Amino acid sequence: MDTLRTQLVNIGNSRGIRLPKILIRQIGFDKEVDITVQEDALLIRPARRARHGWKEQYRAMAEHGDDHLLDDLPTTRWDEEE
Repeated sequence: MDTLRTQLVNIGNSRGIRLPKILIRQIGFDKEVDITVQEDALLIRPARRARHGWKEQYRAMAEHGDDHLLDDLPTTRWDEEE
């Protein structure tokens, strides 16, 4: 893996880094990223979208017959009439 050295820049009371456009495109960053601390390093990944992968997980649950309610609630008169 190639190493890129850059300087921290002041952003108000914080500090940040500038990422070259080519890296942003290569990784697929959009407007948000997820940052994780791993020992003495930062891991920066594209932010995962809410519910990302749920469709595939639901499909797999249905294929395995695991897509039913966990509790068996009695129906009400409203349930039956509507």
